[in-house]
Amino acid sequence: MPEMPEMQALAERLDEVYRGATLKSAQPIQFSGLKTFDPPVESLIGKKVKGVGRRGKFVVFDFGGPRLLFHLSQGGRVDIEDPPKRTRPKFGVVRLNFESRPAMLMKEFGTERKAGWWILAAGDDGPLEKLGPEPTSDEFEALLMTSTDGRRIHTLLRDQKTVSGVGRGYADDALHRAKLSPYASLKSMSEDDRGRLVEALREVMAEGLEYERKRSGGLPTKIGDHWIVHGRFGEPCPRCGERLQRVSYESHEIAYCPKCQTGGKILADRRLSRLLK
Repeated sequence: MPEMPEMQALAERLDEVYRGATLKSAQPIQFSGLKTFDPPVESLIGKKVKGVGRRGKFVVFDFGGPRLLFHLSQGGRVDIEDPPKRTRPKFGVVRLNFESRPAMLMKEFGTERKAGWWILAAGDDGPLEKLGPEPTSDEFEALLMTSTDGRRIHTLLRDQKTVSGVGRGYADDALHRAKLSPYASLKSMSEDDRGRLVEALREVMAEGLEYERKRSGGLPTKIGDHWIVHGRFGEPCPRCGERLQRVSYESHEIAYCPKCQTGGKILADRRLSRLLK
């Protein structure tokens, strides 16, 4: 899933293309993609884009009051179509057409169909209202350093109401860098543990953003090729050489190094455990 660095760099590229552009049409392709009905799509036609930004994992088109948001979820991606196309691609969600600019096609691969877009009236924050602070903010640092939250730290980092923009990839990499078990609860962590996690999270996010800023155009199908441990089960740990392990769930997996993070303990693989019952 695209996370804060991917979405921030994408928003910056879209801002370069569409700032000052006039929206000519919004062509819904996937019926379930549009998550709002009021204001209607037509209310934005003829309006100019004041800028394109990001909040959490949402990209935000600002039309000087009203806004258009999109979220790519697990399998969403973006194409910049130059010249614009008229086809209805199999995996399309919505196509935004602008006067004298390339079109933007949002598409989604897979079967989850959770990628979506919203049109918000001026002053309405919609899904942005429930988002937690950004992962590199002072607000989140204060929360992480003082909270008595009893949840596992990997779960907490992926909760968008607690911290916005972190997903499985950067959670895995930050915890590996901080030498912390993904199963450790936040309330059990020492001040030193928490401080290392704050620093590690900022570092992996900054490195990810630097890498993502090297891209051009939209967001390609393959992302996350710069992650350190996420998605690299079975490979040697880049720090100690131990074989990386994983915990598999129905919709995701957690990657970790037993030597660096769990004192040599192999965490129970939930999917394998069910198969053995």
